[in-house]
Amino acid sequence: MEIIQIVGLGMIATFLAIIVKEQKPVFALLITVFTGAIIFIFLIDKIAVLFQTLEELAENSNVNMIYVQTIFKIIGIAYIAEFAAQIARDADQGSIASKIELAGKILILVMAIPIISVIIDTILTLIPSAMGDV
Repeated sequence: MEIIQIVGLGMIATFLAIIVKEQKPVFALLITVFTGAIIFIFLIDKIAVLFQTLEELAENSNVNMIYVQTIFKIIGIAYIAEFAAQIARDADQGSIASKIELAGKILILVMAIPIISVIIDTILTLIPSAMGDV
């Protein structure tokens, strides 16, 4: 029932921000940021369990941990960029939000280069053997 607590907190904060926004827009933004941080803190234990489980699966599958850690970093960049972009949009700064999203996408592509390289190398090693079987 954790989702009910999160949704309840979110709805209360939303209504409070709407009411406060008319008088003090800065406080409405602070309510939004504070609520987002509280929800994130509430989920930290769940995120840790998720990462531990994925690491155990990777170890059991003999996957190189460098790739798993890179994927974790990519996921982290995506979530952080999305969170920051939403805060910027809440502050009516859509242009800044777009730039944050662009930066997140570029950083994700840079981080993914080693993984893409391994995938391409693997495909290239499979192609000659597949062509020889034909």
